[in-house]
Amino acid sequence: MNEFNALVAALGGVILCLGLGSKWLAGSPFPPTLVALAVGVVLGPEMFGLIDLKKLGQESSILEKAARLTIGIGLVGVALRIPRSYPRRNWREMLVLIGLGMPLMWAVSTMLVYLILDLPFWLAALIGAILTPTDPVAASPIVAGDAAEKNIPERIRHAISFDSGANDGVSYLFVYLAFLMLTMATGDALSHWMLHTLLWEVGMATLFGLVIGYTLGKLLLISERHDAIQDDWRLIYTAALALFAVGAGRLIGSDEVLVVFAAASIFAQVVSASDRKNEERGQEAVNRFFAIPIFILLGAALPWAKWHALGWKGILLVAALLLLRRPPVLLLLRPLLPGIRTTPDALFVGWFGPIAVAAIYYASMMEHKLGSPVIWDVVSLAICGSVLAHGMSGAPLTRFFGHKAGWRQEITTKKPPHNPPERPESQKNAHRRKAAES
Repeated sequence: MNEFNALVAALGGVILCLGLGSKWLAGSPFPPTLVALAVGVVLGPEMFGLIDLKKLGQESSILEKAARLTIGIGLVGVALRIPRSYPRRNWREMLVLIGLGMPLMWAVSTMLVYLILDLPFWLAALIGAILTPTDPVAASPIVAGDAAEKNIPERIRHAISFDSGANDGVSYLFVYLAFLMLTMATGDALSHWMLHTLLWEVGMATLFGLVIGYTLGKLLLISERHDAIQDDWRLIYTAALALFAVGAGRLIGSDEVLVVFAAASIFAQVVSASDRKNEERGQEAVNRFFAIPIFILLGAALPWAKWHALGWKGILLVAALLLLRRPPVLLLLRPLLPGIRTTPDALFVGWFGPIAVAAIYYASMMEHKLGSPVIWDVVSLAICGSVLAHGMSGAPLTRFFGHKAGWRQEITTKKPPHNPPERPESQKNAHRRKAAES
């Protein structure tokens, strides 16, 4: 009990301190996620010992559950951030980025792990699949906020956001293909992957998520039409949507990450523009509240001795993953991606594909299922390398590319996009909004 109370107090205290200095952090090269990771290391068993997950239960199970909730909340924030018309106008580009880009990134990650660490091929493929997706939680500071809006055009920010949201769920296919190949005969593994993983766990997850998001969006509109929902409840509605989708997705045995993203995406299509704006603001606050604890837990769970055993091969692998996992693939696919117009565009989108909470989730799950600690040893090292490299390079590279790539001129000279008229407000809602504004 004392360990749990110490954990809760530490998490709350760190969030309070980061909130008090949030403006200073926004102007510094140290994002809150990196600071939280460092705090976790300091409070962890290697230093002060205030946080020790092993005393609370199975470490991998705790990290998996915490990452599930964090990734669910983060995906709803991503869906609300993307304009309603973006998926319809850019579906071909997103299909190329997910359908071609992700398999290529998985192949690159797999070969790097296989060649550098000399692991069995399907174990390397499993680790490569875990490291493939771009994390929406760690990517949020790059695409959201004043600095991003001043330096990065919308087409780049929305491409990173959609990619980070969709590929977390799609990577489930790659993770489970490698897992099945490790645990079953080849024929049985492929059959199970096609019939169960692809059709049920992924296909049903998408359909189930769409039904959840559409239904909850319509219910919100009905509640507003009858003036039954208070403004403060709107701010937590989408957070509740994330929790409901995560739990329901796990109950039916499907890919709950994909359930959440599908539900949030269709929800954002159903609700009005004013709802999206209000709920996005509340969702960003909830995102921060959930994101800080998971990085503190990560810092407290780092396997320092196992990293030392990896030696120079571990450092070489992290550097190779950061440089070769995404940028070459984006350069290769650039002719098929209209929104990524130039080489600087491709390099920027390719570089900012952080490895973080989604990798924690899949690595913890696979370690729990397989009992292979090497998965967590390698993935946790890659996560920390990514948090350090992408966190510290986010602000300076954003400003650098904003100047050098001519994006600032594009942003300042761009005409406001033509958006279709939104659904008119009800008389009660309009009256209430005007009263609040006055």
